[in-house]
Amino acid sequence: MGFFQLLIYALAVSSFTINADESLNLNDDVLGLIVFKSSINDPSSHLSSWNQDNETPCSWKFITCNPVTGRVTGLSLDGLNLSGKIGRGLEKLQNLKVLSLANNNFTGSIDPQLSLLANLENLNLSRNSFLDRIPSSLMNSSTIKFLDLSQNLLSGPVPDDLFLNCVSLRSLSLSGNNLEGPLPSSLSKCTTLNHLDLSNNRFSGNPDFLSGIWSLTRIRVLDLSHNSFSGSIPTGVVALHDLKELSLQGNQFSGALPSDIGLCPHLKKLDLSNNLFTESIPQSFHALSSLNYLNLANNALTGEFPQWIGSLGALEYLDFSENGLTGILPESMGKLPSLSYLSLSDNSLSGSIPLSLSYSSKLSTISLKRNRFNGSIPAGLFELGFDQIDLSRNELTGSVPPGSSKLYETLQVLDLSGNQLTGDIPAEIGLNSKLRYLNLSWNNFETSMPPELGYFQNLTVLDLRNAAFHGSIPSDICDSGTLGILQLDGNSFTGSIPEEIGNCSLLYLLSMSHNSLNGSIPRSMSQLKKLKILKLEYNQLAGEIPQELGELENLLAVNISYNRLQGRLPSGGIFQSLEASSMEGNLGICSPLLKGPCKMNVPKPLVLDPFAFGNQNGQHEGGARGDESSSSFKQHHFLSISAIVSIFAAVVISIGVLVISLLNISARRRLAFVNDALESCSSSSRSGASLSMGKLVWFDSKTNPDNYCIANPEVFIKTANEIGSGVFGTVYKTPIGEDGGDALAIKNLVVSNMIQYPEDFDREVRVLGKIRHPNLVSLKGYYWTPKVQLLVTDYVPNGSLQAKLHERLPSSPPLSWLSRFKILLGTAKGLAHLHHSFRPPVIHYNIKPSNILLDDNLNPKISDFGLTRILSRLDKHVMSNRFQSALGYVAPELACQSLRVNEKCDVYGFGVLILEIVTGRRPIEYGEDNVLILNEHVKILLEEGNVLECVDESMGEYAEEEVLPVLKLALVCTSQIPSSRPTMAEVVQILQVIKTPIPHRMEAY
Repeated sequence: MGFFQLLIYALAVSSFTINADESLNLNDDVLGLIVFKSSINDPSSHLSSWNQDNETPCSWKFITCNPVTGRVTGLSLDGLNLSGKIGRGLEKLQNLKVLSLANNNFTGSIDPQLSLLANLENLNLSRNSFLDRIPSSLMNSSTIKFLDLSQNLLSGPVPDDLFLNCVSLRSLSLSGNNLEGPLPSSLSKCTTLNHLDLSNNRFSGNPDFLSGIWSLTRIRVLDLSHNSFSGSIPTGVVALHDLKELSLQGNQFSGALPSDIGLCPHLKKLDLSNNLFTESIPQSFHALSSLNYLNLANNALTGEFPQWIGSLGALEYLDFSENGLTGILPESMGKLPSLSYLSLSDNSLSGSIPLSLSYSSKLSTISLKRNRFNGSIPAGLFELGFDQIDLSRNELTGSVPPGSSKLYETLQVLDLSGNQLTGDIPAEIGLNSKLRYLNLSWNNFETSMPPELGYFQNLTVLDLRNAAFHGSIPSDICDSGTLGILQLDGNSFTGSIPEEIGNCSLLYLLSMSHNSLNGSIPRSMSQLKKLKILKLEYNQLAGEIPQELGELENLLAVNISYNRLQGRLPSGGIFQSLEASSMEGNLGICSPLLKGPCKMNVPKPLVLDPFAFGNQNGQHEGGARGDESSSSFKQHHFLSISAIVSIFAAVVISIGVLVISLLNISARRRLAFVNDALESCSSSSRSGASLSMGKLVWFDSKTNPDNYCIANPEVFIKTANEIGSGVFGTVYKTPIGEDGGDALAIKNLVVSNMIQYPEDFDREVRVLGKIRHPNLVSLKGYYWTPKVQLLVTDYVPNGSLQAKLHERLPSSPPLSWLSRFKILLGTAKGLAHLHHSFRPPVIHYNIKPSNILLDDNLNPKISDFGLTRILSRLDKHVMSNRFQSALGYVAPELACQSLRVNEKCDVYGFGVLILEIVTGRRPIEYGEDNVLILNEHVKILLEEGNVLECVDESMGEYAEEEVLPVLKLALVCTSQIPSSRPTMAEVVQILQVIKTPIPHRMEAY
């Protein structure tokens, strides 16, 4: 069978014609399809029905034939998980009209041979991984009507002669690629085009390059969104009389909005958001009576809010947010019966919220935040079936309307924060069955916290900060068990923290600061296993901190300052690394960082009554003798107690010495066992006196040395096994286990014979061996001789971040924003663990992409941490090399002073790492005439308001509301003043807030 397939392939390459009555009995369609199948991978055997022994392919799956001629006219293989490159064969299908290979894993370049399909009408290669440029001959055939190359990795400019023969083309989609440059002038020849989608590329140019598009009078759908077009849009859009959808968002268009858009009578969707448009909204827009989607958000529009908005009676979606509009909302807003989404946030609108909005019965989302609206909230508004209501950061007064049952059946997000609301919270609010986010902070309710808040079944965020609540915290606040964020700061809560707080099992942020809470911190708080942030400062909490809180492994930030706490801090978790500012202002917390007394809640010392056992001698003898005997008895009794204490201490010490001795004997036996194992697995290859003193030590006592035998260092330290090198040494990969299926990484330290004593080496390496974290490379053990020191670690299979960012092959897809944020957060968690879980903290000293390794799921793992502990006596040559290798990452205080290392040096390196990940650029780049320093470059762009220009375009779509604060965080981390940089625990907290999986981000006032 293999020979037969080879024969078919040879015949195809030679272009021999096979007649139907020949011995092989195959026509051209069978031959072409079999050859095409031979070059692709079909893991699910979808094409198993394709059999070369058949005379015709018309019975095969995914094939369409002409019933008269029997020739193949359609090949549709969408979503079959096929892969490989499109090779020869398809050119044989000369009657093919439809070729659809969408949503597979095809790679390589688009085969120019496809242009030989003379009758092809529909070509769909979307959602694959095709690379390189679009062949200029692809549309040589004038029959193509539909061409879809979207969602691939195509790059470069579109050939200018691609559309010279497009007289039949009706639909063209090139979206979601890396295409760049101006649009080809030949595009204007596609006069029959009615659907054009060029979105999510890197096309650029001023509107002069778009003049050809405005001449396509039959166009109905035009999408140029998320490119780099700039300049003002010329007049002439009126010529697009049939236009139904116009999407220009995410470019750099400027100037006034084109007024002649209002003369497109059939326009249903208009999206001009995220550009640089200025001036007012044209009056002509009021004629767009068919418009159901209007988005002008995030521009620089000015002028008054259009009073004619009610004339757009078909509107369903309206977004004017993040502009500079002024004025009041007209009552004509109530003339939009189909309106379901309304966002006018971040403008300067004033006046009251129109009562007529209550007539828009289909409204599901309303966002009027950050304006100047005043007056009360219309009661009728809370009778609609909203999903989200955001009226925050205005000047609203009065009370919260009670709402209707319809609202409570649908409402998921309610944000009324930052107003001047007063009065009681309506009891009906507890009927919200779907509410996930409730923010009533920064108001003036002056009432008690409603007990109904504990009834919510799905509430994940409850924010009541600075809202003038008083009374006690309801004990049933955690009955639902769904809360993830609970913020009660800045109120007048009294009483104790309810013991039931332990029922909030999903809580990761708990903040109750600046209240009047008293009593002790409940031990049940130790049940909050996911808790990351705990803020209890400025209360009247007393007693000792429960030791059980030290078991909260996820806790990253704690503030218990200015209470009445005393006694010892919990021995585990973050408490041993708290800064003084997080503990000060208490009665007597025991910490070397705090001045003042250390008060312990210990019982009073036991005083024994000397007469407790009776004194018969004193009773039988009288006078002075009795007194003398009594005094003598007291003295002897207390001496006996002292003696008992001394004897007890001596016994304890003796037992301790005995236990330590037994442990030492056990450790020696265990080391001997490992050494014997090493000897047995490599004795045949060992030679030389220098290796006879070698010692292999494993930190995991459960590890079977026979499964992790490392051969003689001379054997495995070869260039062929080398996977990386750095200042501290060269890294090798070595297989382990009987079948060699697993692997370890081994670093051969460059130490210049500076480590002479195995005891020193063993002590420091064992400290690092105890460090375990999902985002740190685990140290398994070490091998030591006077001349060779090796560190054995886990092998991380997916290479380094350096390779993914700067050494990526064209066939390898770029990192998405989600992946980049995942890497940032994981790296921050690993550094926070090094800084805050050990005393003294473990400083990495050399944070850069080459030291961030990635596993198969792109989880980051920091390598080379703590090596300065081992190589503390580095000579000037090694130190100089280390600075050279980390150029751009070194904190300024290190380069100017005498190597005074602290955690803030790592924070600086992490800040540079953020910039490198987000921009895709190196920290220092050398041009012909200048040197670009990345953090200074980003800082300048931020000050100019153009910081998003530096974002790496290769990662495709990203959330601006996440990228922007991440860039700002990077600039804070790279502050020239070390004290101005945050701690890594704070960095983790900030990143988690940026990525909080809730509809609204928390905002600080």
